This record gives sequence, C-alpha cells and structure tokens, in this order.
Amino acid sequence: MAVVLAVALAGSGCGMGDTVKRYMSGGEDNAEPPAPLVAFPTRLKVLELWSRGTSGVDEQYLKLAPSISGQHLFIAGPDGDIEAFDASNGEPLWSEDLDDEYVTGGPGTGENTVLLGTGEGKVIALNAANGKQLWQCQLSSEILSPPLRRDGMVVARTNDGKVYGIDGNNGKRAWIYDRTVPALTLRGTSMPAIDSGLVIAGFDAGRLAALELRTGKLVWEAAVATARGRSELERMVDIDSDPLIYDGVIYVASFQGQLAAVQMDSGRILWNREISSHAGFTVDENHVYLTDDESHIRAFDRFSGSTIWSNEKLHARGATGPARIGDYVVVGDLEGFLHWLDRATGEFVARVQLSDKRIIVQPFVVGKVLYAYSSDGELAAYTYR
Repeated sequence: MAVVLAVALAGSGCGMGDTVKRYMSGGEDNAEPPAPLVAFPTRLKVLELWSRGTSGVDEQYLKLAPSISGQHLFIAGPDGDIEAFDASNGEPLWSEDLDDEYVTGGPGTGENTVLLGTGEGKVIALNAANGKQLWQCQLSSEILSPPLRRDGMVVARTNDGKVYGIDGNNGKRAWIYDRTVPALTLRGTSMPAIDSGLVIAGFDAGRLAALELRTGKLVWEAAVATARGRSELERMVDIDSDPLIYDGVIYVASFQGQLAAVQMDSGRILWNREISSHAGFTVDENHVYLTDDESHIRAFDRFSGSTIWSNEKLHARGATGPARIGDYVVVGDLEGFLHWLDRATGEFVARVQLSDKRIIVQPFVVGKVLYAYSSDGELAAYTYR
C-alpha cells in the first residue's frame, strides 16, 4: 500500500505544513507485486443501486471521502468542485465551484453545514441545502482531514500538529491546541471524533488527547504507541486512522505502533495489540475490523483485543479500511475492486468492481446501503441479498 511521507521543514523559510512526498511501498512504486485475485464460490448477491461519475482525485493521494448528512451525500474534488447528491438515487442536488481553492480535506458535515479544508489552511463552510458559502477561517497550515461541526462548534485539525475550535456561526477562532510534530511523519492526519462534549484527537507521535469542545482545555492525554528504533523512519508512530468511539470506549490505531482501546472518561488504556495500520478500521458490538499495512484484513475481539480471524489474500493490494454492512465487511483495493467478507470468518463471499482505478477511501455504510468512491470519481451505492 502506498505510504506517503511528510518531512517537516524548519529554518528554511518554509512552514511546518510544507511537505516532501515519496512512496515507501505500494502502488506503482511497490517492488512487491500485489497478490493475484483468488477464486472463491460467490455466496452473496451484490446489487448496485446507482452510480455516478464525479470529479475524482486523479493520481493525487488525497483521501477526499464522500460524506452523508440526512439524505444528502457530498463529494469534494481537489480543484474546488463541490457536489451534492440525493443519497437514495444519486440524482444531483447542487454543485459549487470554489474558484482557485485547492481542497485537501473534507467534506465534513454537521448542523446543516458542509465543511472543507484547503492546502492553504482555510476552513470553508457552506450551507448544506444549497452550497452557498457561509464563512471562511484561515488556520496555520494544510488541512488533510474533514472539519466537523457539533453543538455549534467546528473542529479542524491542521498538518502542523494543531487542533482548532471555531465558532460555527461566524467562523471566528475560539481556541487552539498545539503539539510538536516529529521531523518525519506520514502525510495525513486523522479526523477528530466528537462525543459527549469532548474532542478526541490523534497525533503524529502516537498520542491521543481529549479536549473540551467549548474551550479546547486538555482533559487527558494518553500514549497509545511508543516510538522505537534508531532512525526517524523506524520511530514513526503516527495516528492517521480516525479514532472511533463505541459504548464509551475509544478505539485507535497507529502506524508502526498499536491498536488500542482507551476508556473515554479517563484515558486509561484497556488493552492494546502491536500492529501497524493507517488505512482505517471499523467497530461493531463485538469486533474491531482493521486493515494492516500489509493489506491484510483482521478482526479482533472488541473487549479483549484477541484475534478472531485474519485474511491475508489481499496482500500488497492496498486495501482500504473495512466497512461493516450486515453480516459482512467490505474493503476496496488498488484495482477498483470491492471485496465482501463474512464478518464471522473473514472468508470472501462476493467481489464487484467499481472502477479500474484505485479505491483509497474507506467505503461507508448507512442503514443497508454501502457507498464506495474511486480515485477517478466513480461513486456508487450497493446493497445485497
């Protein structure tokens, strides 16, 4: 799987958010070829409900994932094109062009607002009903994850280690929380989670913080991964997968680090497993489903962290994080395939191809519908029987 590095440049007239990209592994630069697709008996009928071509992200490794709010589904392209669709049938609702803005994060949603982050560090808020711009707020550096709005506050994470609280009504900064960025990091940031008046944010040094939503005051901080090794590369333990909250427990994964369960009210680590991941994961009532950095799909017991199953047949295929739909989990890969697995056993049950281009964003599920999006802009909704 492609891993994009960012080197923080200091003392050269460049800001901490400036980055140098290179591929360590995966994709077209991977010395290890992706595993061939294996044959299996199809046990599930996957039905495409609708599909729609959008602007896409082309060859840029930007995780501009679709976002849904109510019956509206939003897509953003790096060139500033924002589109809204009816989630039930894919029909266009509105589109807006942000002129010369380079969109790198989003879209995020909340409280009838669509939120975007740009490479120049702007947060741009749009009316979810019609796409009209509400306000802009200038932050310190590039924004690579979706801003979110909850309880009147917008939270945005910048690539230089800062988390901002912004008044959702007028776009004025309310608070800032800052952590030092290591010299070498993955190019990307996790999207903060917001729950019960707290902002849960992961950082590049393997630390997780809980902040008060209204004030930005630190409630607790926990080290969920510890840097080890002699080189900067070996010591990278970035939290680039989005933290997930389920039943008062935060689940978090880091690159070259750990998968951990953390008590939300105290920051106490309940269990951890040594594993490297930045593609993403999902959680249900019993299990954590995760894609590791070898593109293996794995399931763990949610309460103890013990391994339930592992599927290694997508090795080096750049699998996305899993999405859970009913009794199945689904991942995309670098050839545009969606692989459906039995969530109890990890066995393949179905495979469909969304596009002949890579899928880099994690599919997501609303009710009994799975939405998937490829890098060339193909957007589709699926169900099964």
